[in-house]
Amino acid sequence: MSINVKVRKLKEDAVVPMYAHEGDAGMDLFSAENYIVPVGKRQLVSTGIAMELPEGYFSSIRERSGLALKKGICVLGGVIEYTYRGEYGVIVLNSGDEDFEIKVGDRVAQVIIAPVATVEVDVVNDLSETMRGDGAWGSTGAR
Repeated sequence: MSINVKVRKLKEDAVVPMYAHEGDAGMDLFSAENYIVPVGKRQLVSTGIAMELPEGYFSSIRERSGLALKKGICVLGGVIEYTYRGEYGVIVLNSGDEDFEIKVGDRVAQVIIAPVATVEVDVVNDLSETMRGDGAWGSTGAR
C-alpha cells in the first residue's frame, strides 16, 4: 500500500526523509543542525522539514537500533497527528558513556507513517481469560 506524504523543506540543508532499503517500515530522519549531546542530557534535534500526512494517518518517531546499541542514544516521545504542519523534531536522550556529536545530515531517527485505528472504549467489570492472564514483565522466564 502506498500513500502520498507531502514534505516541505524548512531549511536549505534539510534532507528529505527516505527509506534505506526497499520494504523498510521507517524512513530515516536527518539532523539539520550540529549538536553535542552531553551524557545524561536531552536535545531537541531539528530535522528542517515539515510533513503533511493524509487524514487518517499519524507518524511515529522511533530510535535507530544501531545508535541505541552502540552509543546509548534513545528517542523520547514521538507521535505526530496528521493535522500538525510544523517542523518535525527528534528528542534525543544520551544514555551512553560519552558525549554524542550530531552533524548536519546525520541520521538521527526513523519516522513510521501508519493508519490511525480509532477505538470505542467499552468499560467492563471483567476481561476474558488467557493463558498469560495478568503476567507482566518477566512472566515467561529468563530464557
